[in-house]
Amino acid sequence: MVKLEEVVDEEFVREQDGPHDDDEWDTDSESDTSSIHSLHPDESLYERILALQDMIPASTRRSVSSKVNTCTSWIKSGFTMGGKTLWVVSTSALLMGVPWALAYSEEQMIVEQERAELQAQRAQNEFMAPGTPTPQGAQPAL
Repeated sequence: MVKLEEVVDEEFVREQDGPHDDDEWDTDSESDTSSIHSLHPDESLYERILALQDMIPASTRRSVSSKVNTCTSWIKSGFTMGGKTLWVVSTSALLMGVPWALAYSEEQMIVEQERAELQAQRAQNEFMAPGTPTPQGAQPAL
């Protein structure tokens, strides 16, 4: 006949680590975060974000990437077209607007000079021959 005997394992008998009945448990959250930071102290934020890519399916990543690339290309082409348009408008304004403004101001100066000469001539006529009628078409001096 076989005789069975229970053998007690030493692991079950020895005293376990941790607080005893008179000790209190540390429930502070700092202990949890310090243990997380101590696991990978050399890991950067960029590396952590790259590690998260496995959580997002490849089809979703491709879709988001294509949409971002499309938006980026639209923005780049918009800025390029806007810059070219601004260049054309500004150079056209300089090449056509500046000469026109100079010619217009010169024309205004000539008109003012003619008006001043006409008034001076009328004043001279009045001084030389008072009471003579002004020529037809000419307006009396103010």
